[in-house]
Amino acid sequence: MKGVKGQVWVETVIYTLIALVMIGLVLSVAKPKIEEFQDRAVIETSIKIIEQIDLLVKEVEYYKAGNQRLIGIDLKKGTFEIDGINDQIIFEMKSRYQYSEFDTSYTEKGLIINSEKEGELNTIEIMKNYSGRYNITFQQKDALKTLSKSSSQYELIISNRGENDNGRTEINFEVN
Repeated sequence: MKGVKGQVWVETVIYTLIALVMIGLVLSVAKPKIEEFQDRAVIETSIKIIEQIDLLVKEVEYYKAGNQRLIGIDLKKGTFEIDGINDQIIFEMKSRYQYSEFDTSYTEKGLIINSEKEGELNTIEIMKNYSGRYNITFQQKDALKTLSKSSSQYELIISNRGENDNGRTEINFEVN
């Protein structure tokens, strides 16, 4: 009788281990795909945010010096850079999703999008270049400001500071 009870326990343990191995195999295949879909959503959302920022930049320019607008930015993954030195804004993230062909610039709605392969992940860069049209500043300085992922929303203030000595409109960014 003891041998039968022992055999039942051994079979139970073996079936449990087989079930756990199968769940592990399914997760090892499904998890990268789920992460890829999540990354795609983040990239598409980031493109929309940069488009909204671009609209606000054009709006504050239209309404002349002293005008300002506020936009909230949720940054759950990646970094957002305000590059006052090169007059551009950039979103960059490491992703499982390949948004465009590697090592080629892709232009979509005035945004320059680059994808580079780095091991198992891709580096996706979305850039809006304002050089020649606006002088982009951060806190009234030609500086680089990097915003990294955060659980809370960033409040970005975009303001028109008027024309500079070169005749270009100075668009200033500040984080509230």
